Parts: sequence; structure tokens; C-alpha cells
Amino acid sequence: MKLVIKNGRVIDPANGVDGVQDLYIEDGKIAALGSAPAGFVAEHSVDATGLVVAPGLVDLAVRLREPGYEYKATLESEMQAAMQGGVTSLVCPPDTDPVLDEPGLVEMLKHRARRLNQAHVHPLGALTMGLKGQSITEMAELTGSGCIGFSQAEVPVEDTTVLLRALQYAKTFDYTVWLRPQDAHIGRGGVAHSGPLASRLGLSGVPVMAETIALHTIFELMRATGARVHLCRISSAAGLELVRAAKAEGLPVSCDVGAHHVHLTDADIGFFDSNARVTPPFRSQRDRDAIRAAVLDGTVDAICSDHTPVDDDEKLLPFGEASPGATGLELLLSLALKWADDYAAAQPGMQEGGALALAISRISADAARVSGLDRLGAGQLGVGSVADVCIFDPAVRWTVDGSALASQGKHTPFLGYELAGQVQATLVAGRVAYQRNAR
Repeated sequence: MKLVIKNGRVIDPANGVDGVQDLYIEDGKIAALGSAPAGFVAEHSVDATGLVVAPGLVDLAVRLREPGYEYKATLESEMQAAMQGGVTSLVCPPDTDPVLDEPGLVEMLKHRARRLNQAHVHPLGALTMGLKGQSITEMAELTGSGCIGFSQAEVPVEDTTVLLRALQYAKTFDYTVWLRPQDAHIGRGGVAHSGPLASRLGLSGVPVMAETIALHTIFELMRATGARVHLCRISSAAGLELVRAAKAEGLPVSCDVGAHHVHLTDADIGFFDSNARVTPPFRSQRDRDAIRAAVLDGTVDAICSDHTPVDDDEKLLPFGEASPGATGLELLLSLALKWADDYAAAQPGMQEGGALALAISRISADAARVSGLDRLGAGQLGVGSVADVCIFDPAVRWTVDGSALASQGKHTPFLGYELAGQVQATLVAGRVAYQRNAR
């Protein structure tokens, strides 16, 4: 199909584009920006007047809950949520049931996703068999089946010798290891940030040192092996300082933060609101402010949704007993835009639209770069790249209502919040996969 998106403000951070112009699509790829290619006759037209035309969003942490946890969510429901959130490429951790430690399981998941013909699904393979931290997986075979990296999800590797061997293996084949820095013992069983509020509420705590001790270990192993590591969901100011120093040292490291951690603190637990039970826990205001600053200066490479659908039976429980997690696919764009709005309001002299373009970059081009998906054309609108496009209205304000979310997971700490920015259409490989209202 030949398609033109007309009169939209095209923001493509990967190629330095920001301006009102038409976007031309042919055979599932970007054919031209600005002027139509010779002989181009559009079969379909999308009017984007007053809207932003951006690359399809790239989300680095989406639990699709298949296989094994279909009672929490299904591939169909979460892929529809991705379309409504403008997410066209997503990375899913290996903590399914069974764990993604066998090529056949990865191939089955990718086959199911392809049949739905919506977002591109990129699995992470398990770093160790069964995520038990005892023996490393056959990374080469898992890569051949479609894995883009290797992860332990939320399960720390207790034996650092096993982690050392895994990083050596990964370095040999130039694989990226995705790790969430969390000490296996300190803070085990904790449900909230260690601090005055957790003490006052009588909640078991997870201290910041659980993150920083793990980071020190990871960086020492990186120095020894030269392996590339992506750090998932950094949550503290002290952790970010260590990441900043590691980058300055030249270590091949990148990191992301959860979109909810950009805005919320441990105070948002309120009166034991289990919707605010997440992993890692919300930390202090100082930590939250450090995260916001790190998104700006590039210490944080990407913002992800950390999408973790949880059903009512596991969420509507006392705070300490509730399962951690929050739905986020449909909120990623709006939460990134809220960061941009807050930053722009605090910097009245900044170039108009600069914060908006940076926010879009953190959830598209930058996320594609650190995950290696830029090699597949994700996160950009350059001529010849795959035509994955997110068209949204930055001015529309909407209220987060669980019943209106496409995701089967209805729980988020942002229920009742009014947010700006609403996806109007999502294109996947040049096909209109979702359209809110015909214009």
C-alpha cells in the first residue's frame, strides 16, 4: 500500500527532524519526507493536522504473560494495549512459565506474535537455565531462535562465578546481558524503600545498597570480561552516580528506568495502596529527582513502561502480600510527555519543543539503540526504514481509568490521574494497525 500522512509535525530524533511535513510510505517502508517521490500516488491518506508524527515507540520491558500466566494477561490483550499506546517494538523478559531458556519456546512466542500482525516482539532469553542461576543457557541457539539479549529478569544470580562465566560467553559472541542490579540477599523479601515511611508503615524495606552493591559487582565483572551490559530499572540517585562514573570510564553499559519511577516516590504508597507495589520499589524524592535529571543528561538511556499486568486476585491484597507490578504500555507515551512538560516548565528559556523531542527520543530512538533494534530500522523515520509510526495528539488530556485500558492488567498507581498525550493512530510496517477516530 502507498500511504501519505499529511500535515503532521514529524519528530524523528534519530535523524534530527522536527517540523511540519508530509510522510510518504510505500511497501511498508518510509519512501520520503516532505515531497512525494516521483510517480507516487497515495492509495490511502491520514490527516495529521495538529498532531505529532513520531517513530513507533520502543518499549524495553513488557511482560506479555505468555506462556504460562494467561490468567493475568494474554498475548492478544497486551498486543492491543501496545497498539493503543503507540508501541510498535517491544522487548519481553524471559520470566514466563516455562522460562524462555529453550529455542522452541522462543520460536513459539515469536510465531504467536507474528500471527497477530501487530507489534514486533523481541524476546530476551534466560541467562541461566530456569533462571536458577546455576548453569548458563545455550546463548547461541537462543540467539538463532530470535533472542536479542539475555536476562535474569527479577532473579539475581547468587553465584558470581556463574555470572562471570555468562559474561565471558556473552563477550565472545558480542551478546548484550540485561541485568537488574539487585543483591540476592540484602533486601530479600522487602516490599518498600527502606526509609522513614516504610518504618512508619511497618513495611519490610529494600535499601539502596541492595542496588549499589550489585552495581559494583557488575562493573567489576565488566572490567574483567569486556562484556556489554544493559542495566534495567535503576531506581536510586546513588545507583545513577555509579552508572555515570562507569560510562565516563568507558565501560560498555547502558541503562533504563521505569516510567512510573520518573514521577512517583515512596510517599505515593499512601495508605498501603497495593497499586504502588512495584519492583524495584518507589524510592525517596531525592532519588526520583535524580532520575528525572539523569533522563535529561543522558545517564539514563531510555524510559520503559515496565509493563507487568497483575490480576485482581494477586493485587487486591494487603500491601505486603500483593504481587508487584503495574500496567504501563498505554501510559508510556503520556508519562514521557509529562516529564517533558515538567522540564519545559522549569526551563522557560529552553528552545521550544526541545523537551518534547528528547522525551520521544528516550522512548524510541534511544531505546532502539541500546537494544540493538536500530539495526532493524526501529525507532526512526529515515527513508528506507520500516514504517512503524506513532501519531498522537499532545494536547488531548485523558484520565487513567482501568476499565478503559486494553491491557488485561488494570492496576497502575496512576489510576485517576489526568495525563496529556493520546495516541490517535499506530502504523506497523506501513499498515494502520490502530486508529482511534477517523479524521
